[in-house]
Amino acid sequence: MKIAILSRNTRLYSTKRLVEAGRERGHVVRVLDPLRCYVRIAPGAVAIRYKGKEVRDIDAVIPRIGTTSTFYGTAVLRQLEMMGVYTPNPSDAVLRARDKLRCLQILAAQGIDMPVTVFGDNPDDTADVLALLGDPPHVIKLNEGSQGTGVVLAEKRSASQSVIEAFRGLYANFLVQEFIAEAKGSDLRCFVVGKKVVAAMQRDASPGEFRANLHRGGTAMTATLSAEEKRIAIRAAGALGLGIAGVDLLRSNRGPLLLEVNSSPGLEGIEAATGIDVAGAIMDLLQAQAGDTAPGTRMRRSALRNV
Repeated sequence: MKIAILSRNTRLYSTKRLVEAGRERGHVVRVLDPLRCYVRIAPGAVAIRYKGKEVRDIDAVIPRIGTTSTFYGTAVLRQLEMMGVYTPNPSDAVLRARDKLRCLQILAAQGIDMPVTVFGDNPDDTADVLALLGDPPHVIKLNEGSQGTGVVLAEKRSASQSVIEAFRGLYANFLVQEFIAEAKGSDLRCFVVGKKVVAAMQRDASPGEFRANLHRGGTAMTATLSAEEKRIAIRAAGALGLGIAGVDLLRSNRGPLLLEVNSSPGLEGIEAATGIDVAGAIMDLLQAQAGDTAPGTRMRRSALRNV
């Protein structure tokens, strides 16, 4: 197969591992910076070019789209989808996951339990919004933050109001959630590929920190998930339409709670913590879903690419 990876940096661990895993399996793998791609949109004649050359004959694409390039990156991904290229994470699914508010609304509608979350815009409503949530501590987070950035723990109601005012002053969209004290600064990262959790790790926050993200100094070790935790992770990824997802859960007194879903989960931490070849599992998924080399299938793909 010919596989494209949409990534801004070929030196990133996740990008390198995907390239290695693909080539080990005999695939042709190419990394495309989505911001260097440009598209032609016309009825019956969609096309995409990269650094002056046409992109064609791609069988599958893996999006590794960062938060700063969400709009442009998903537009490029959508163009590839229009050309008949298979992706485990379609552009609409990436957008659902990237918007934390939309993501939680979709998953709550599926009956998946999560920390109580509130959202409001008008400063006159702040007191009542916090009353809907309950007593502090409160976790206040930017709607499109990642790797623990833009997440603040407010231990008093006055602190919550101050942080909310600061975020509003920056014209930022944010959510406020209940703090799950019994999690004790730990969470679970469940790595879903297809309809299976292929690896899981427990992340523990560093002393004095409540965020368990490895980019915030947290530590990780392999985790054994319960059947319920696996079920929730798979359901969450499926509800958003993601074939590859990092699903973060908290262990609480009322059972597993969904924290968030990442459509471009990093591979370095989970492969190091578990010793599992997650990149290989991703490539095996692509092979199973897009690797059919029957002449009829190849001809249909070629026809789609030339529309």
